[in-house]
Amino acid sequence: MRTFKVIFNTIKSMSFKKILKLSSAVLPHPLFSMMSFYATVKAFSIAQKLYPKTASKNGEGNAFRHAFWCCLIMMYCSKISSPEKALEFCKKITDLHEELFPNEPLETKMDLHNNKIGMDYFMELLPGIHRQFFEKNFFIEELQKKTANAKVLKSLDDDFAGELVYLDEK
Repeated sequence: MRTFKVIFNTIKSMSFKKILKLSSAVLPHPLFSMMSFYATVKAFSIAQKLYPKTASKNGEGNAFRHAFWCCLIMMYCSKISSPEKALEFCKKITDLHEELFPNEPLETKMDLHNNKIGMDYFMELLPGIHRQFFEKNFFIEELQKKTANAKVLKSLDDDFAGELVYLDEK
């Protein structure tokens, strides 16, 4: 119930232009949109359990949450369509999230980078596992390892290819 309240309040706070932009992304893909919504709720709840202090901030938990979120979107959408279409939708919807709910430039770089790590990780696993057999548990352990080795992003010029990143807020 709390999740729906947060979503309702978020949409209520959006400008008409942003609502139109969101609608133009989700309405042409209703099944993908429902899958990504479900992935959002799952990723947030699991990240909160695993990283209660940093999942909602810019720390390691946030890095895990963004990568895991993209893995889940890809997994759910790949079950009803091709992985290529799932990847295209995932990139579009997660990039749009950053555009509709802007952060500071370093936070945006961090989120987009961690989203890419999640998408890349899913695509890396794809050749070895049929897309119908993916489960969320396939991602958690490896993403936790990546989170344990995450790098601190300090500048827009930093480049940590293949590594999760977070902001040090200590």
